[in-house]
Order: sequence, then C-alpha cells, then structure tokens
Amino acid sequence: MSISRLDPALDAVIAPDAQIERVATGFTFTEGPLWRKGRLWFADVRADKLRAMTPDGKVELLSDNPSGVTTKVPGLDQGSDGMVPDKDGTILAANQGGRNVIRFDDKLNTTVFLDALDGKKFNSPNDLVFAPDGSLWITDPPYGLRGMDRSPDKQLPYNAVFRYAKGKLTAVITDLTIPNGIGFSPDGKILYVSNSGPQQYVKAWDVAKDGTVSNGRVLITYQRGMGPGIPDGLKVDSAGNLWTTGPGGIRIITPEGKVLGQIKLPEVAANLCFAEDGKTVYITASTSIYRLHTRIPGELPLYYKRQK
Repeated sequence: MSISRLDPALDAVIAPDAQIERVATGFTFTEGPLWRKGRLWFADVRADKLRAMTPDGKVELLSDNPSGVTTKVPGLDQGSDGMVPDKDGTILAANQGGRNVIRFDDKLNTTVFLDALDGKKFNSPNDLVFAPDGSLWITDPPYGLRGMDRSPDKQLPYNAVFRYAKGKLTAVITDLTIPNGIGFSPDGKILYVSNSGPQQYVKAWDVAKDGTVSNGRVLITYQRGMGPGIPDGLKVDSAGNLWTTGPGGIRIITPEGKVLGQIKLPEVAANLCFAEDGKTVYITASTSIYRLHTRIPGELPLYYKRQK
C-alpha cells in the first residue's frame, strides 16, 4: 500500500505521513460505501449481502439478500451497489440484480423507488448521487444482465445517466458505453461520470439549472498496462478534486484534469466515501475495506446530516 505524490499540491490534500490501513477483510467484492450513524454501510455485491462496519472493524450483516433476486447467476454482480441517504432519513440503493433503485427504511424493509423509463425496465443501476439542487442522478450500465448489451432482457437501447427531479425521470446522457461512478463538483455546476469500457475514461459536463448538460470533456483516460481495475466509483472533495478509482488505484485529480497523486492498494479499488467529519476516507477494494485520513474534508452526501 502506498500513496504516490505526483504533484506537490497533494500535500494540502493528504499529509505526507498519512498511512493506509486495512480495517476488515474476507468479503467477496465490496462496493457502495456509505457512512451512516457511526458505521460504514457497504454492499458485498457478489454475495448479495448488505453489511455495516464499525471504525474498529467489527462487521454486522444487515441484509442477506438486499437485491431481492432469488435466482442467482454465477459470475454476475446481482447485489445492491451504490447508496445515498434521502431527505427523509431512508437509504436509496442502486440494485443491479433487481434492475431498480430501492429504498431501505430504518428497519431495512425494502420498497422499489424507480425501475423503468417510459415502461422500459432499467438495465442494472450501479451508482447514484443527489446533486446540490436535490435532483437524483443514476448510472445504468448492463453489468447485472447476462451477456450485458447482448442480453435478450435488455429493454433500453442505451446505457444511460438518468436524472430524477420533481417526479420526472429523464435520460440525460445516452452516449456512454458503460457509465459507472458519478459525482458533482461542490457547487453542483459540473457532473463527473466514469466510463468503464471498452474505452476507459472519466468525463465532465457543465450542468445547467434545468438539468441539461453541455461541454462534455474527458478529464483522464486509461490505457492498457496501467494496472488492474477499471474506472469505477468516484467522489469529490471540498476543494473540488476528483477522487476516482481506475486501473492501478485511485487518482486524485484537479477539476482541470491534473493528477496530483495515486493511491495504490494490493487489491482493486471499486469505490470510496468520505466519512465521519469528512476527513476520513473508506475504500471498498475487492475483499477488503481500507481507510486513510485527509487534511481537507470531502463532499458529504446532500442529506448526510440526518444520518449522523
């Protein structure tokens, strides 16, 4: 485990003596981390389990089948994935196997929140985020479908980034091949989405008040030989830096696309979240959960205060 300092500006983000620690291990494939009421909630995607972990590494099973899927397909990621708190204190989760967005209440009862656009079923929702204006944005790649884009079960002609606002769902971006991680700049004016393949990159768009996007530009591209992993989950810190998973680890990138540093782990990092006071980072990486501390806080979810 190491932190490669590729620019002196990284010292303002992560202290030179910062250490990475493995907090817990023994899972199948960890994803979707969310800090909630003093614990890290995360999805064990391939086992289709929802778990919670205390800061000292004690893990509790919250749900044995959060996706609700009864027929398991070996090799498919059918569990729930990315999670965000909603304004009423419940949790919304991207549900790959169920092909929907689900809601967990305080007793972990599950209801379907969104599952289709104009009567056509989602592919396999992967990640989601509330923008500062309260709109919900969702990525919908085909990972949970057998055969992915070739699946006979696929109903939508694209793999979209959706926006849900004032009761209306809109496919805002439809030209990405495999949209995955998603996030916003602190002021909500820039949208970031990672594209997992075949071409691997992270792209940014300007966002208008009505939710339309423009000026799409690529911030970083990944080439073969850069290491294991794909552009997956991403988060943004309070300075506007993008923390994005990708081949070879997590890059910390300025809004202009300059790479300040790279976090390297012995496993593939799939996602991360800022926790506690915002200066603690938890990373979901294959079979384990890792942690490090930062000098500046990250952007916490819009409705985070209700979850303390």
